[in-house]
Amino acid sequence: MSLALRHEPGRFGLTPDRGGWVPVADLLRGMRMTRAELDAVVAGNDKQRFAVDLGPDGVERIRASQGHSIPVDLGLVPQAPPEHLYHGTGREAAESIRATGLHRGGRHHVHLSSDVETARRVGSRRGGPVVVLTVDAAAMARDGHLFYCSANGVWLTDAVPVGYLTG
Repeated sequence: MSLALRHEPGRFGLTPDRGGWVPVADLLRGMRMTRAELDAVVAGNDKQRFAVDLGPDGVERIRASQGHSIPVDLGLVPQAPPEHLYHGTGREAAESIRATGLHRGGRHHVHLSSDVETARRVGSRRGGPVVVLTVDAAAMARDGHLFYCSANGVWLTDAVPVGYLTG
């Protein structure tokens, strides 16, 4: 579902609206899945990666909460972040991040966690040793960097320069 809703909707015959929403019926058809399977994925996702909503036209719709590589406007509003946020990654990537900072790559934002345990879990998804970097989010905000919090609690920002990272 992440591939269909965040990266390659056309591959599944989907056309997201500006906000990334697609009708649930279209997703079920495009992914050849049942409603029960969809509900299980949405409810069972530990990161609450997907949101289901009733659209203004009365049609039930679904989208990914963040992490898109396709253009979408999630309607996020800047928010004051907590003092520190965290980014979990592998040991090799950590060396590069310490040298150049965190960059969004092909996505809309850099993803940050509000606690160390979540960052560790995110960082472990590729296997191997995990390094958790601490972001001085309060200092970044004071210096004019914007932060957003997605519907599932993931903190987003455009980039994290090296000077705001420790760990």
